[in-house]
Amino acid sequence: MRMRFGLCGVAILSVFMAAAFHPVAARAQPAIDGFFIARSACEATPAIRKPDNPGDVRLDVGRAYRLFAQNKVPGTHYWIGVDGATPERRWVKIDCGTRVVTVDDVPVVDEPATPGEPQSVAGGKASTRNLLAISWQPAFCEGRSNKTECRNQTADRFDATHFALHGLWPQPRGKEYCGVSAADKATDKASDWDELPAPEVSAPTRAALEKVMPGTQSMLDRHEWIRHGTCYGSAEAYFADSVRLVEAIAASPVSALFAGRIGESVTLDEVRAAFDDGFGAGAGERIRIACSKDGSRRLIGEITIGLVGEITPDADIGALILAAPPTDGGCTDGVVDAVGLQ
Repeated sequence: MRMRFGLCGVAILSVFMAAAFHPVAARAQPAIDGFFIARSACEATPAIRKPDNPGDVRLDVGRAYRLFAQNKVPGTHYWIGVDGATPERRWVKIDCGTRVVTVDDVPVVDEPATPGEPQSVAGGKASTRNLLAISWQPAFCEGRSNKTECRNQTADRFDATHFALHGLWPQPRGKEYCGVSAADKATDKASDWDELPAPEVSAPTRAALEKVMPGTQSMLDRHEWIRHGTCYGSAEAYFADSVRLVEAIAASPVSALFAGRIGESVTLDEVRAAFDDGFGAGAGERIRIACSKDGSRRLIGEITIGLVGEITPDADIGALILAAPPTDGGCTDGVVDAVGLQ
């Protein structure tokens, strides 16, 4: 049962604990709960009065970020959690989005999960609002050469000339770990993915998954299932649908563009035009490119694609993309990396 801050003693204790464990935010008042839904791609910075933004972190429009505090009453900024950022907790302007108490029936305060295997949501019914993340594996491997899938990558493997599956993420952000036990959640957050239960999928789906997701060699599939797939549906549906989406991208002009420009730079406009060509006019406005630095080079590392609607074996992928809201394009250009350390 969620506890409210109506009692003076609870409020004082909450502020004291925030100051004790997060000195940077000790002056933030008051501590608040809920989620922040981003309406603009605003900057998220470690400090309010300093322009420094390590990692050039910007909010993803439509995603939900967990709230921790605001700077004053009335406030101008919220203190939120941004997964993957360093530091993870960042300040954003209040007018950049909307504060809500829950996100699609996901409670603000995590309820204790039932011990045991993770359970899928909605009685096995698949999520209809998702974000597909696909990676350019050679760029990913530039900074992770110790990973198994990077050590054994070859020029004739699928992921050398096609985008690989990173994950399929039910939206909005914050919709994660549905029905997952506290132990499995802790194991996942510690990146001990080999200790997570293997998702139960058919042999054909497993074979197809291992082709399009080389990260299975490092148990990426276990992580994606525990964190995201449990909020999608059954493991079989989650990974079979993910494979179909990646195969659709592989058969499109998007894949042809990247395969034909290895070692060269590609612009956001070119990528968006390829999506328009393959999936319908306007599809390119629903994608976002993420780049990374590799010495003096800027590499295209990942593309995220909005999808709205049920992903079925005969679904029109273009219609799913076009049903999603437009987003900012992210990185404006980058090099299509080749296999091997450059």
